[in-house]
Order: sequence, then C-alpha cells, then structure tokens
Amino acid sequence: MRKIKTMIEPFKIKMVEPIKQTTEEYRREVLKNAKFNLFNVKAEDVLIDLLTDSGTSAMSSMQWAEIMNGDESYAGARSFFAFEKEVKNLTGLKHIIPTHQGRAAEKILFSIIGGKGKTVISNTHFDTTRANVEYSGCKALDLVIPEGKQASLDHPFKGNMDISALEKAITEIGASNIPVVIMTITNNAGGGQPVSMENIKATKKVCEKHGIPMFIDACRFAENAFFIKKREKGYQDKTPLEISKEMFSYCDGATMSAKKDALVNIGGFLALNNDELAQQARNMLILTEGFHTYGGLAGRDLAAMAQGLKEVVDESYLAYRIRSTEYVGEKLTEKGVPIILPPGGHAIFVDAAAMLPHIPKDQYPAQALACELYAMGGIRGVEIGSAMMDRDPETKKNRPAPMELVRLAIPRRVYTQSHMDYVIEILDIVNKEKNSIRGLKMIYEAPVLRHFTAKFEQV
Repeated sequence: MRKIKTMIEPFKIKMVEPIKQTTEEYRREVLKNAKFNLFNVKAEDVLIDLLTDSGTSAMSSMQWAEIMNGDESYAGARSFFAFEKEVKNLTGLKHIIPTHQGRAAEKILFSIIGGKGKTVISNTHFDTTRANVEYSGCKALDLVIPEGKQASLDHPFKGNMDISALEKAITEIGASNIPVVIMTITNNAGGGQPVSMENIKATKKVCEKHGIPMFIDACRFAENAFFIKKREKGYQDKTPLEISKEMFSYCDGATMSAKKDALVNIGGFLALNNDELAQQARNMLILTEGFHTYGGLAGRDLAAMAQGLKEVVDESYLAYRIRSTEYVGEKLTEKGVPIILPPGGHAIFVDAAAMLPHIPKDQYPAQALACELYAMGGIRGVEIGSAMMDRDPETKKNRPAPMELVRLAIPRRVYTQSHMDYVIEILDIVNKEKNSIRGLKMIYEAPVLRHFTAKFEQV
C-alpha cells in the first residue's frame, strides 16, 4: 500500500479574515509606541499572531451550530447539562464547575486551599497558576526533571515531574503544608513538553502515599494524550480519548482553560471529586463568576465547549496538529535557529539565550528577540523568561528564569503552511542579523503578572 508523505489539513476553510500588510518602518514605530511590549500592539498591526493559542482557535461549523443552539437560561440551562455530561465523560470527575476561563478556576481553587505557610508543587507552574498560588500567600515550587531544563536535549517526555525531588520536597516541607500537587499537561512554560503516563501514575502514587491531592492542569490534555500514543510503549493502539480518560483517572481534580484544547474562544472549568471543596468552590463561583450552571459564560459558550471537547480528541486532527508544529521545528533546526527540542504540541519555543548570548539575563533577551521578530516580520510571539517570572513575593528581587524563551504559539485551525513558511523565513533572517539586537530595560512593572503591562526601553 502506498504511503502518502504530504499531510493535509483535516478540514476545509469556509470563511476568511484579511491580514493587514505593514512595513518594517511602520512596525518599528508601533513597537516604540508600545514601549516594547507586544501585548500593547493592536492586533490589526500584526501579520502572524502567535502571541497565544488561548482563545484563538477557529471554531468548526458544528461549534457555530451549537452557538446558535445555546440555551441562555440563567439557571439550569440545557447547554450546561450538555457541557457537564461531556466533561464528566472525559474526566470521570464528580463535580463540574464552569468558569469564564482557566485563571478563574485557579483563583477559586487557591483562594480556598491556599494561604501563607503552604507550598503548591508542580512540574512547572504557568504564569497565571503561579500568580494565583502566590497571591493566596502560598509558595509555588517547580520540580520538572533535569532534562526539562536543557533546551537542546531531545527527550520524549521533558515535562515529567522529578519524582525523587518530589519525595524530598514533601519530606522537607511536610505533607500537611502542601495542599495540592499540580501536573501541567503539556508543560507549557517548559516548552510545551508532554508528560508520560508512567510519570503521571508515579506522581499519583507519591501523592497517595502522603495524603496529598493530585490535580491536573488540563489546558492541552489532548495534545499530551497524542504524545503518549506516539511515544510511550503500550499506548500505540489506544485512542486519544481512551488515553485522556486514563490520565484523568489518576487525578483528584482538574482546572482547565477551555480556550486551548476545547477549541473555543472563551471558557474553562474546575472539576473536583471532593464534595466539601466543590461546595465551597460553587459558593465562591456565585460570588465572583455567576450561578453554578453558567459560571460567567453564555449558554452558547457552554454548548460550543461541549462540542469542542468531542472534536479535539479526533486522531486525524491531533496528527495534523502535532505534525504541523514539528514541521516548523524541523525547518528552523535545519537553518540553525536554536529551539526547545523536541518541538512541543502547541508552540515552537526559540532559545533566546542561545541565540543572543551578548544580551545578559537582566536585559531580557527573550523580550528583545520577540520584539525584533515583530519589527522584522510582523510576527507576534511572547516572552517566556525572566520578565514573566515576576519578582519573588518575599524578597521582592527579580527571579531569573531557568530558560529565556520566545514562545510562538500556533492557533488551532487558523494558519496554513505558507503562513508558517513565512515565520520560518523571518526567523532565519533575524538569526543571521542577531548581533544587532539590543537588550531592554524595564521601566514600569505591575506587582503581579507584570509581563502583560510592563514597559521597556532599549539599552
């Protein structure tokens, strides 16, 4: 039987959005006015927007049909029960609490279980998770495996939790001071790297031994499931849905920004097994988000999420999603652009420290590189480095990031191969002219999640 090499998008395009063409001169002026923070750049001035894969997916015709079919009743809407059924089918968890996005679920959870003197452990906290943990008074501790901190090392599951370090940390901190261990799948801040099923099970075993609940940050659960299928022995013949269900079977709860792997533009949830915790969460939900059958969302959004959770575990979609990201990574590696290897599922992470060794950490090399990508080609990425790390909440000193990365997050079902070929070409040019890139000085910062609103000037 013939094997076809060319992978096509497993969908057709039936609506388009124009892209405004701009010049390098225009973009450099935009960047200057934005104080070298790409969050301050208007979307209409961006050619290829890879700032985030959160809420930027193109929804399917079936999802749009569900939008029209949404039940907008304040309490007990039909759309909520369809959503609840789908999440329960996926996770097996008892209590499904909708929120308007993932950070709302995190805020509710850590407001209840957090507090001073406690520590939350993760393979790697992402920015909003870390911020909500620390805002409650908790400490956030990252314990990814050593291989996860080596950008150029090729390892199939660089998102794994360091099990021996986890055991040591629990012994030193005390299990009673650790309200939860969170497994982020895939490990976004660590390069979009997956976590193996073996590691999820091992983490759960340690947590059970010490009586600590294990939660999953499930933003990109389907991509993680597909990596397990492709890379972990014994899972080749299982479907992404079967693998996803097994992953969730080891957790006691989950948070999810549905704006990623539920293929929607808004939405999220908190899922729990603990009855008392669920009641507390619902009480806070009513205070901050809305009644517990809508959680700050329109009924149509709940309906679109339910449909998206069905579509995201389709194997043909996931094969295309992972392979299209791999393609970009392979081409950049051929051209000598240093990236996190192997490429993650949702993004390419460019190693700014390796590309720009002349820019020290305190001059934010990843932020400088992200700005140059925009100026040169109108490509908007995001810094995952020392600017994003914020200051230590106790010492107020800057925390250096373990890696200085520029994340190019690829929206789902939005861009074609020619768009990605353009990204590759611009990165190649920037890499060849990298010695002209200057570092940055931060001239304004907010006390929490500063990278969203920070202002910079060139050194």
